[in-house]
Amino acid sequence: MYKSLQSLKFPNCNFNTEIDLILQKKMMINIGLIAHDGKKPEMVSFVVAHRHFLKNANIYATGTTGRHIQKEGFEVHLLLSGPKGGDAQIAALAATGQLDVVVFFRDPLDRHPHEPDVQMLMRLCDVHNIPLATNPRAAALILKGLEQEMKKA
Repeated sequence: MYKSLQSLKFPNCNFNTEIDLILQKKMMINIGLIAHDGKKPEMVSFVVAHRHFLKNANIYATGTTGRHIQKEGFEVHLLLSGPKGGDAQIAALAATGQLDVVVFFRDPLDRHPHEPDVQMLMRLCDVHNIPLATNPRAAALILKGLEQEMKKA
């Protein structure tokens, strides 16, 4: 889409500069990171393993998950903890187009009191066509795909 927009010419408009700004902004991935308690170590390991890609991303994370990631030297926009509304905050960012991808390492073998928020987040990612990974392998494939797309741009 952006490549075709770049070829357009508009009088009295610095369109090419605007497109350059959009492309620069899109080169910075906005990612939401969430992990249930039993999956937090797995999330930290994932982030560290993908440091080369995530060091240039805008990371939004729920409270405790984000603090664990910060300890590894990443800059993180901290939100509330999941049960206190952090899942809903990530969902709101997704619904308003402020996230490019969501990684939510869920613990499918445990019950969670905020399960309605989890379901809402997953539904909003589907509604707004935002890639959602719920395990490390899916997350790695999404990041790999994003990296390849960014190299093409």
